[in-house]
Amino acid sequence: MTFEEIYKTYWQKIFRLCLGYVNDFDWAKDIAQETFIIVWQQLPKFRNESAIGTWIFRIATNNCLRQIEKDKRTPKTALPDDLKEEQQVSIEPQIRFLYQCIAELPETDRIIISLELEDVKQAEIASITGLSEANIRVKIHRIKEKLSQKFKTHVHEQ
Repeated sequence: MTFEEIYKTYWQKIFRLCLGYVNDFDWAKDIAQETFIIVWQQLPKFRNESAIGTWIFRIATNNCLRQIEKDKRTPKTALPDDLKEEQQVSIEPQIRFLYQCIAELPETDRIIISLELEDVKQAEIASITGLSEANIRVKIHRIKEKLSQKFKTHVHEQ
């Protein structure tokens, strides 16, 4: 598989994974872009020991974690309110709320549900996260329950 094919196949999935992780459209785009730079640099070293998708998701996951850690150490500067509002317009309110809920989950749960939303097989999620498949199944069920509850509460508040 060429880099171009990999990019076309995985760009949207990796972007959505990053978006689920950081809940910020531009930051997710940057992290996804950085992920593909790493993939491009490391592709000659890829030895087919796992599926290429598993390998790319693992790189993206590690990249998200690294970026979040870096962000925690960097002082924040706020954008003017009118700019913040403009940024959010392109995402449907329900989708925005979903990503907001996902962003509030613990880090491991965030990555698991983001991979699940991308239809990554549970065996691959287990490989990416280092957890057992049984544990992944239980965690996915619990995460979906939490998110469903948040949605129900949100709908009733509207």
